[in-house]
Amino acid sequence: MTPALYTDIALNRDVPEAGLRCGTVATFIDCVPHPQGGEEGAILEVFSVSGETIALVTVPLSSIEALREDDVFSVQRLIGAGAVPGV
Repeated sequence: MTPALYTDIALNRDVPEAGLRCGTVATFIDCVPHPQGGEEGAILEVFSVSGETIALVTVPLSSIEALREDDVFSVQRLIGAGAVPGV
């Protein structure tokens, strides 16, 4: 799946190095080739509820999925080393 640029997507797995959980909603920024011919990457921007950027990550395209009509938003907090104090 390669979404249109600047559309919202959901992570379908945790990204612990960024403190993100499966289900986190992010904005798809761009697609990048793997430097050694592997799976293409998706550049994502994650925002706080106040609209501040809290993460900019690159994950494999297989780590994202389109939002569906039956999806609902929920509050999540960053986990581990990626946690932002006060957010």
